[in-house]
Amino acid sequence: MDDQTRTELEAAAFRALREHLMEKRTDVQNIDLMNLGGFCRNCLSRWYQEAANDRGIDMTKDEAREIFYGMPYDDWKAKYQTEASAEKQADFKQAFAENVGDKG
Repeated sequence: MDDQTRTELEAAAFRALREHLMEKRTDVQNIDLMNLGGFCRNCLSRWYQEAANDRGIDMTKDEAREIFYGMPYDDWKAKYQTEASAEKQADFKQAFAENVGDKG
């Protein structure tokens, strides 16, 4: 497979993942994604921002989140985010430290 085709397929897979998380499974909470998988929607938007910045494209965290979420992050939270239990919050603290560290 040539590099261009691979890049196009990877981009298509990313778009499918974004659509799945943002449109089809809004019920899946970021905290659950982080606790189980070590990443969440915010990580995906951060990776998007970092890729843009690496290419000389000036993009803030909020701009990347709005691109990824399809709306301002605060709107997403108000519409879809639920309160997490104390146990989930404790698990998140550990998962965040292990997978994100000081990049938050």
